[in-house]
Amino acid sequence: MSKRIYVGNLPWGVDKAKFEELFSPFGEIEEALVISDKHTGRSRGFGFVTYKNDADADKAIEGMNEKEVEGRKIVVKEARPARESQEGEQVKEEEKPTEDKEKETPSEPEETPEEDEKENEETEEK
Repeated sequence: MSKRIYVGNLPWGVDKAKFEELFSPFGEIEEALVISDKHTGRSRGFGFVTYKNDADADKAIEGMNEKEVEGRKIVVKEARPARESQEGEQVKEEEKPTEDKEKETPSEPEETPEEDEKENEETEEK
C-alpha cells in the first residue's frame, strides 16, 4: 500500500530532483511533486511525496518534520485526501468560495441590448 505525505514551507529553490534527493533515503518513492504556480512556473513552497511502503512514509515524517532545509524549517505530515464537492468531483482552488465574495452586494444589472433599443426609441419619439 502506498502512502502520501505533505511537505510544506519548502525553500523556493527546491526543484523535483532536490526534493527526491531529500526524501529518497527513507524508502522507495512512487511519486514526488513540487507544486508550482501555473502562470509563473515558480514553486508555491509545498509538495507531496508518495512512498510505496507506509512504513517508509512514517519514517520520512518522523525524520524530516521541522528539519532545516536551505534555512527553512519544513513541515512534513501525512497528506489529507483532496477535498471533494457533493457531486464527488474535486473542488478546484479557484472554485472555493471566499468570505469576501459572499459579502459582496450585487451591483445593478446591466441593461440588455433590447432594453437599450427601447430606451432609444422612447427618446426619439419625444
